[in-house]
Amino acid sequence: MDIAQLIQQYGYAAVALGALLEGETVLILAAASAHLGYLKLPAVVVVAAVAAFVGDNAYFFAGRLYGPRLMQRFPSLARAVPRVDRFVGRWHALAVVMLRFAYGLRIAGPIVLGAGRMRTLTFVWANALGAAIWSLLLGAIGWGFGHAAARLFGDVARAEHIALGVVIAVVALVGAVHFAARRRLGRSEERGEE
Repeated sequence: MDIAQLIQQYGYAAVALGALLEGETVLILAAASAHLGYLKLPAVVVVAAVAAFVGDNAYFFAGRLYGPRLMQRFPSLARAVPRVDRFVGRWHALAVVMLRFAYGLRIAGPIVLGAGRMRTLTFVWANALGAAIWSLLLGAIGWGFGHAAARLFGDVARAEHIALGVVIAVVALVGAVHFAARRRLGRSEERGEE
């Protein structure tokens, strides 16, 4: 099975799984693959938006039902509460949309909001808007990246493996930088508590 078959067979499932979690890189990679002809961009954007909406609603309701227990079990989640509370106090429903773009708060944010006093209906409509904006914006970025890769390497049919290799390398580099930043932030928070 070659790369094209793998992407076509598992691409949409990977987009859905990635969007349920913090899946920016998966969405960008899928949209770039759509430009290269392996997936359909409208389907990538819709799958990402629906999965992101469903995922954040699930996190919100988990916070609503199990908030205090989750805060005790996961101290890092509890540490996010003041940050998210300040954010919501300032931006209200727009905070739900903006949290989707806040690195490190994609999962914690909805849980904390669910544990707080935000109205369910407010969260649901703002979450739907945020999921749509997020999937369209990152889908456009990925499509543009695929376009740039295609132009850089000329004939995509001839250079598809090189273009996909570059896309994967860039995504891996971005992921490594985010992982290192998250570890550095975790270490500095631990030192601050001691």
